[in-house]
Amino acid sequence: MLVNFFHSLKDSGVPVTTRELLDLLEAMKQRLAFSDMDDFYHLSRAIMVKDEKYYDRFDRAFGSHFKDLEGLDDVIEALIPDDWLRSEFMKQLSEEEKAKIESLGGLEKLIEEFKKRLQEQQKRHEGGNKWVGTGGTSPFGNDGYHPEGIRVGGEGKNKRAVKVWDRRDFKNYDDGVELGTRNIKVALRRLRKFARTGAADELDLDDTISSTARNAGLLDIKMVPERHNAVKVLLFLDVGGSMDPHVRVCEELFSAARTEFKHLEYFYFHNFLYESVWKNNIRRQNERTTTFDLLHKYGHDYKVVIVGDAAMSPYEIVQPGGSVEHWNEEPGEVWLRRLRQTYEKCIWINPTPEDEWQYTQSVGITNQIMEGNMFPLTLRGLEDGMAFLSK
Repeated sequence: MLVNFFHSLKDSGVPVTTRELLDLLEAMKQRLAFSDMDDFYHLSRAIMVKDEKYYDRFDRAFGSHFKDLEGLDDVIEALIPDDWLRSEFMKQLSEEEKAKIESLGGLEKLIEEFKKRLQEQQKRHEGGNKWVGTGGTSPFGNDGYHPEGIRVGGEGKNKRAVKVWDRRDFKNYDDGVELGTRNIKVALRRLRKFARTGAADELDLDDTISSTARNAGLLDIKMVPERHNAVKVLLFLDVGGSMDPHVRVCEELFSAARTEFKHLEYFYFHNFLYESVWKNNIRRQNERTTTFDLLHKYGHDYKVVIVGDAAMSPYEIVQPGGSVEHWNEEPGEVWLRRLRQTYEKCIWINPTPEDEWQYTQSVGITNQIMEGNMFPLTLRGLEDGMAFLSK
């Protein structure tokens, strides 16, 4: 059964290997999850899923694989050998309760009777001492009392059921949703190129040990410069207008980028790149940086990330004077192409959901200029974008 579950995960796109399956089997042998579907869910997810972006796929595969289990026999067969289950049940019961269980003929008889009554019962039942229902003294049901019963659904009141049988619903996660700062940082870390530069102010433990050993045991401390991400990034952020609904997620992206990249230069623009950009939105009318100077100031080894929804009139991209704020002598298209010619690695991050891009003509024009290197502002989109920049 676990092998079939393993294949279900692979078919659902969860990158599991035989190693994880063997680890899960070993965990089951150690009884880290025992006779409880909820415990098994958390255990199997912790072992089989190494990246939280696959939680949604795991949950769907888990639900699909175990949804058809209709009785305790199926669960027991799927998860735990019968002798383990029997031994564990007997450990948890007092001598009086063991004697009462035997009054129904033992565990096997209890399960068989439960399945039989489920087949015979045709409607909801409350109270009483036979049918599967609530509030009674039948061995099967919920919110009632019977010392050797099986609880069906709900949380239960008396906490005395031999086996809990309940439907589990698990919250889904997906790699296609907008993200918080933490997850954005995780995605940006794909764009890394570590180097050690500057003053030697960090202890090199391995070299210190080796040097001390070569020095007949006399301590020989070795220091190295701090290790940091050497990737250089130019970040351009669209502000105002149609970008107002995306302020929060863009702030989170900006915050994550400031943390992850030691060499980060950022500038703002409105709608599209023209002959100038700015650092301070409050003083953007008086303190601007010409795009021409920018292209000559920052080396060709910089990676360029442009963030914007690309939603505007097509004239703002392809026509001189198309800007809504000033008269631009050259179309924005010309400046974007110059940027791409100067920097080999350049991507556009769009906070608008990807399935809506087709409805805005300017998005299509921008994506064409970017030669298809436009990515959605999602975990998957950021990872794909960082993977492209790191090639």
